[in-house]
Amino acid sequence: MRQPRNRRANRTRGTKRTGSPPKHTRRASRRAKSHRRAARTARQLRIDLPRRGVRGWRRWVPSWKLSSGLFLLFTGCVTGLFVTVYIQVEIPNAHDSARRQATVYYWADGSRMVSVGDVNRQDVSLSQVPKSVQRAVIAAENADFYSDKGVSVTGIVRAAVNIVKGKETQGGSTITQQYVKNAYLSQDQTVYRKVKELFLSLKVSNQRSKSEVLEGYLNTSWFGRDAYGVQAASYAYYGVPAAELDPSQGAMLAAVLKGAESFDPSLGTANRQRAEDRWSWILDRQVATGTMSAEERAKYTEFPEPKPPVKPTSQAGQIGYLVDIANKYVKSRSGLTDKDLAGGGYRVHTTFEKGKVLALTNAVAKVRADHLDPQARADDRHVQVGAASVRPKDGAIVAVYGGSDAIEHFSNNADTSGVPAASAFKPFVFAAALEQGLEGGEGSAEASDLDPLQPRQTGVKGVPSMNLYTSLVASEHTPFVEIGKKIGLKKVKELAVASGLRAESMAELEPTFSIGTSTPSAVRLASAYTTFINEGRSTEPYSVTKVEWNGVAMDGFDPPKKRRAMSPEVASIVGGALLQVGWRAVGPPKGPPGQKGYSPAWAGKTGPNDRMKSAWFIGTTEELSTSVAMFRTKPDVPQLLPMQGVGGPASERGSAFPPLIWEAYHQLVAPSVKPAGASQSP
Repeated sequence: MRQPRNRRANRTRGTKRTGSPPKHTRRASRRAKSHRRAARTARQLRIDLPRRGVRGWRRWVPSWKLSSGLFLLFTGCVTGLFVTVYIQVEIPNAHDSARRQATVYYWADGSRMVSVGDVNRQDVSLSQVPKSVQRAVIAAENADFYSDKGVSVTGIVRAAVNIVKGKETQGGSTITQQYVKNAYLSQDQTVYRKVKELFLSLKVSNQRSKSEVLEGYLNTSWFGRDAYGVQAASYAYYGVPAAELDPSQGAMLAAVLKGAESFDPSLGTANRQRAEDRWSWILDRQVATGTMSAEERAKYTEFPEPKPPVKPTSQAGQIGYLVDIANKYVKSRSGLTDKDLAGGGYRVHTTFEKGKVLALTNAVAKVRADHLDPQARADDRHVQVGAASVRPKDGAIVAVYGGSDAIEHFSNNADTSGVPAASAFKPFVFAAALEQGLEGGEGSAEASDLDPLQPRQTGVKGVPSMNLYTSLVASEHTPFVEIGKKIGLKKVKELAVASGLRAESMAELEPTFSIGTSTPSAVRLASAYTTFINEGRSTEPYSVTKVEWNGVAMDGFDPPKKRRAMSPEVASIVGGALLQVGWRAVGPPKGPPGQKGYSPAWAGKTGPNDRMKSAWFIGTTEELSTSVAMFRTKPDVPQLLPMQGVGGPASERGSAFPPLIWEAYHQLVAPSVKPAGASQSP
């Protein structure tokens, strides 16, 4: 029998003779083959880092094949995602202004004060808007509007990055983006909203003509003064339809698009200057972009002054002033803007007490009726009153008197700087001098040795013998000028600001600074005086306890905390002097201590020696600190008018009347007296 020629053949024949291998052998073979295939695939797809066959740092540099492959893969994914999202995004229906929720304000007791949010908007076609106005808006907001693709990618990226970082968003949006935000989106500053704005803007730009976009933008933009759209704004600022606006007026309206709270010229001197500067820049910008000739630009040298703003009738009486103060506080604590609040949907719970607001209004009306006669005396004309009432224990503003009627007298007298404090500022000078003396200067005294009802020296080294205590009571000026020079006016300013007066209301640091050339508001003086009754601690005045959006309370509205402004000993000494001022002005408290209604008042006031054009009285009790200011002003005269002769020759330059208003108000709101006329509207 022939033998196999080799072992391999023998094994092969042996296998055939003995049959198939066992199952576990076949499974092992399949697994081995699978592993070999996976290894080959891995070798083919492997990212070669560090690279084989390369030395040094280049081992860690990807090859051009790998880099280009990854780039193409990433670009393809991004493009695919972009196209997918773009196709899926649909242009929604524009906001229905009729269904927009109002912003509602509530009294301290939870009852409804006023609802603000009726949309003042009248759509007009683009043909009804003068070309000059269109050009002004384009020059101000988006000079390449007619050639762009509807979006500013760099602006969106910058805004998104700032949102992620928690920073304030910046401008740079195109007119198309702003129109999309106005018409289709909320005002939320979120990355999601910015991304959605990008895709909608692209789609709107591709599907709508530039004329349609510009018309929509002009009809939905916020111009301030509760005006949405150029037609409503034209009436609000100039009392004419948009079709009658001239190029200069159109440039002014384009200026307020940047932010009415900063550029409405009626809202203060700084606003006026900003508005004029931007108005001039917009006209120059039109020349630079070729939409206005230099010859035409030369015609517009005088700023087109708009008419004074007006409040809606729902904000008549004191309501408009209360809403104004609440809005300022909300904006300072939350970052919201006037546009946000006008957009509606907020619930604002205030500290204002309806009964006290009405009582303060009635007190002012009574004193004016009893003592002023504008028909018979020319000096009684143009008299204004501003007043505010603050709760000392926590700084809540419970009442204000901002003027006769918010829809007739727009300026809020209770919360406006511009009226010199005169002798009402002296307690802060006295306190600053005592602080210097009690801090170790020659003649300083222990608190236990300082009876607050007895005159004392300042205790400041090098100060001539003078008595600020009696000088404060008698409203003398010279000692305060001298002590201000000795201790340094900067020290006086620092203590006044620490007590609650705003730094921007402080006057120049000249010798007269110590006798009240600064111009704090009634709200701020009422609040600052609580420092003397709160053992030297001051509290930031506040007017809002809670703001809700879609039923959710916003952060940032916890009551402010007290802070140390002066030592308790200094507050007690100055308070003793102010107690005597109060007794001289309104008499001692009625009844014995502890009896209901007994409430000694620590007070500061102006007197006959003051030659400034204002009269003040600030009375502070444990329950309320109330400041009252009286002054004269005319809309067309920038300076205050003299107070000499107001109310007759015996009125001490009008300084007799603020204490009378304070006393009339205090009698109405004292614990033993029920507020009168609570059913009336303030």
